[in-house]
Amino acid sequence: MNAYNQITPETIQEDMRYLQLLSHSFPTIADASTEIINLEAILNLPKGTEHFLADLHGEYEAFQHVLRNASGAIKRKVNEIFGNTLRENEKKELCTLIYYPEQKLELIKGVETDIDDWYVITLNQLVRVCQNVSSKYTRSKVRKALPKEFSYIIQELLHESSMVPNKQAYINVIISTIISTRRADDFIIALCQLIQRLTIDTLHVLGDIFDRGPAPHRIMDILCNYHNFDVQWGNHDILWMGAAAGNECCMANVLRLAMRYGNLSVLEDGYGINLLPLATFAMETYAEDSCSLFGPKVEGQECTYNEKTLRMIAQMHKAISIIQFKLEAEIIKRRPDFGMDDRMLLHRIDFERNILTLDGKEYELKDSFLPTVDPADPYKLTPEEREIMNKLHHSFVSSEKLKKHMRCLFRYGCMYTVSNSNLLFHASVPLNEDGTLKNVMIAGKAYKGKKLLEKVGHLIRTAYFAEEDNEEKQFAIDYVWYLWSGKDSPAFDKNKMATFERYFLKEKELHKEIKGHYYTLRNEEKVCDMLLDEFGVVGKHRHIINGHVPVKTIQGENPIKANGKMMVIDGGFSRAYHSETGIAGYTLVYHSRGFQLVQHEPFTSMQKAIEEGQDIKSSTQIVELSSQRMMVKDTDKGRELVTQINDLKKLLLAYRMGLIKEKAL
Repeated sequence: MNAYNQITPETIQEDMRYLQLLSHSFPTIADASTEIINLEAILNLPKGTEHFLADLHGEYEAFQHVLRNASGAIKRKVNEIFGNTLRENEKKELCTLIYYPEQKLELIKGVETDIDDWYVITLNQLVRVCQNVSSKYTRSKVRKALPKEFSYIIQELLHESSMVPNKQAYINVIISTIISTRRADDFIIALCQLIQRLTIDTLHVLGDIFDRGPAPHRIMDILCNYHNFDVQWGNHDILWMGAAAGNECCMANVLRLAMRYGNLSVLEDGYGINLLPLATFAMETYAEDSCSLFGPKVEGQECTYNEKTLRMIAQMHKAISIIQFKLEAEIIKRRPDFGMDDRMLLHRIDFERNILTLDGKEYELKDSFLPTVDPADPYKLTPEEREIMNKLHHSFVSSEKLKKHMRCLFRYGCMYTVSNSNLLFHASVPLNEDGTLKNVMIAGKAYKGKKLLEKVGHLIRTAYFAEEDNEEKQFAIDYVWYLWSGKDSPAFDKNKMATFERYFLKEKELHKEIKGHYYTLRNEEKVCDMLLDEFGVVGKHRHIINGHVPVKTIQGENPIKANGKMMVIDGGFSRAYHSETGIAGYTLVYHSRGFQLVQHEPFTSMQKAIEEGQDIKSSTQIVELSSQRMMVKDTDKGRELVTQINDLKKLLLAYRMGLIKEKAL
């Protein structure tokens, strides 16, 4: 009765309009009571498992394997369930089947002599695993996750115990009928996919899905159909969002990165971007140039291009880089408030001496063959370059696949997320040297902290969605490029992006990009607490979770910082970073008992995983364990449910006091 005592006739009268609406969903006392009982029960279930990944950078095979094996959680569950009752190779085979059911079934049917017997054994094993992973959810939630054609049968198998007399025979009949009707393969695939789905309740992707790796478009295909996820946009994602919104600087950068890492198929096959005009122009313009500084970064054994194609990519790489520098200068001149004059370097070149003057010092260019740069007007596009960009512009803004993926990023993404006492964002919240929030000027107005990230998110959406006559749209489109490489960008936060220097100058000190104060101050617990307060994060155990800067594990760097308040989970999914980090990515796992950080070794290939059972080798570090198991009532979702329960209790009293009439069924 205590809960009811808090509800007075006055509070019911204040909420009458809302309660009248609520009564349409729960038209009787019985309906409202049943829903209260259901929600109270959900509050006392263990919280679902959250997985956090960052900086996927197009590494589709590794990403999809980590999802399929739930960062090693499925293997651990198989070991717990079957212990010593199965041999190691049998457990490995079962795990591989759960990860890749379609492909593994084909291999098994090619070698198995008694397939019906194998079906019986395997279906019983899969049902046990499925019962385990579904145990922390309500029947209603599991039911919603079930494939429609097998929903009833799976429910029967999951909720019947073989230990009860007469039930084993019942289960055996179901399984034998599945086999005799030749539905065993489809049923196994459905069970395996259900196990994968139930093992990860929520997926958080902390930015940088795009660039470097070979297949970001395939990662986006997975995410667009994933059951429950969110994205915190990274600078590489924002770059693609800018390109899709029509920013030609962003387009040029996207193209340059694709050439740099030899990933033309992402553009051509993934998004239908026509690269032929650029290729034709580049091969003609640089026919006599080796373009040796612009060869793509591809691993020897991984390279699928012949020498002729590699040379063409190098020529295209150089051509689009020069176009990029010219396009960026247009925005820098148009937006002096961006403060990026130091990124205009073409006019500092002495073409007769092949020297670039920077801060009063002279530097020799490693490559001075720049036939499309007019010394008298170095930032003007040639007619051919302008025509190429017009065609590329059309390709980007009219790509249906790109539109679909961008809509997905906008629907499920934002600059930051607060989830269950965790503050998630990709890179940075700009800080002053003393650890205070830095004021960042945007269109003449100062923003900092939470308000800065919210303003940035608003501008990205304006750039993509606003009508052409929106007076803020053109500024927003320009600002999206600033977010890619501007020194006060919360998605970047470095003093410069030294693209030109890395290509054309040999002096290493000029290549250095100095990080903002955030990247050192985040090691301090008091700074993390200040940021958590700024974003309204509450709870006994609260954390900031970031990506963006690879953790150099090989040099002994710890991803857990600030006495556990800060977790940096960019472990280098991208192959380009493997030598730098010494590993191949992290997954942070947050289950009902606490946090675990899973460190992944490089993934060999999907083919070896299927044929040889080669899983990603992962090691688990316990970050934080709770003395008590965390329940749904302890989560953000739990707080929502408590509010719903209170509203339903008000509705019940309104019915009982005669303020609202029950509806006739």
